[in-house]
Amino acid sequence: MKPQGGILRAQLAWKTGCNLETVRYYEKVGLLPAPPRSANGYRIYSSELVQRLQFILRARALGFAMEEVRSLLSLTDTGTQTCGEVMARTKTHLDDVHRRINELQRIEAILAATLAECSGKNVPDCPIIDALNRH
Repeated sequence: MKPQGGILRAQLAWKTGCNLETVRYYEKVGLLPAPPRSANGYRIYSSELVQRLQFILRARALGFAMEEVRSLLSLTDTGTQTCGEVMARTKTHLDDVHRRINELQRIEAILAATLAECSGKNVPDCPIIDALNRH
């Protein structure tokens, strides 16, 4: 069933590949505005709201935090975005991604080295526990 002028929440979730609870959450936190309701009380999502949800999902898939997504949406909602502003925000985000990658690589090296020291035998001494106990 496709209501006049839009789709229902379950259809929105299916169409975008988004979990139904996630759609509800995005509405609750204000990333998605409350859609109008049909005469029988169902929420009706317009094609603009479908596009907005797809924007949110793509931004989240690229690792943008909720507040970063909100900030990008506020720029597009007001029509005040400039390519330079969006580029600056994206560069900041990319710098953070690089920082996190470096941190994960550091963690990987430590875990791999510690794991290599572990015998895995049924003995009480464990290099992994020892490493975790170090200050």
